[in-house]
Amino acid sequence: MFEIVKKRELAPGVVLMDVIAPRLAKSAQPGQFLIVRVDEKGERIPLTICDYDRAKGTVTVVTQIVGASSRKICALKEGDSFHDFAGPLGMPSEFMELSEDELSKLYFIFIAGGLGAAPVYPQVKYLHEKGAKVDVIIGAKSKNMVILEEEMGLICDNLYICTDDGSYGYKGLVTERLKELLDVKIANGEKIYDHAVAIGPMVMMKFVTLTAKPYSLPLIVSLNTLMVDGTGMCGACRVSVGGKIKFACVDGPEFDAYLVDFDEAMRRQGMYKDMEAEADHKCRIELGKK
Repeated sequence: MFEIVKKRELAPGVVLMDVIAPRLAKSAQPGQFLIVRVDEKGERIPLTICDYDRAKGTVTVVTQIVGASSRKICALKEGDSFHDFAGPLGMPSEFMELSEDELSKLYFIFIAGGLGAAPVYPQVKYLHEKGAKVDVIIGAKSKNMVILEEEMGLICDNLYICTDDGSYGYKGLVTERLKELLDVKIANGEKIYDHAVAIGPMVMMKFVTLTAKPYSLPLIVSLNTLMVDGTGMCGACRVSVGGKIKFACVDGPEFDAYLVDFDEAMRRQGMYKDMEAEADHKCRIELGKK
């Protein structure tokens, strides 16, 4: 059993948990994910790794209530335990292959939409520790939905907050802020970023890709939101990348953005909405009885 030693709400319906999992904490790397089950009859849920502390043997995950299983996860309290907490799974971020000397010469920008700030955090933290320069754009619907702002601000060079309604930071989309930053650099005769990473809703990543392409900015996206089983067995995260069939869970979850068929990915993502809504309705009733 994997005990929850810390739980706090980051935003309405968004919960952070530190979980005791020494073996996982020892081997986890940025870009990877894990699989959890609340109980022995629970659904297998893939969650990206937000952070890990090798000394304490803890792994941090962030969950947003979007359906029945995530609702059950968020209902757990400090002192409760997950039945399963397995990983790390998936391929680490590709920059993990670079040496510390190589990383120290590079300038990255990360674009995080909503819950995407959670998987972005360990990547930015790692790059910061290796001496790379990193800027981060965090986007959210409104001020109360911005997560990990304070933590991210401590490990990046420049942090830009965007909200759709203008209640905090820049009013507008992350794509608009990214374009402004790139245009300013070009106007000032500065070199634009060496690499970019976008993690968030599928539609956001699609339009970040369209925004970055005219600048020839190398861009990686994470397709973690497609994953269901997490082992490649169910086929739910099958997607076309460069005209070839890939599975987000075993071949990714990170891919070259310019090779991803986003329209296909978004169609696949919407396949189970009716079943998810029905399961969540039943879950609300069950939790209400406890």
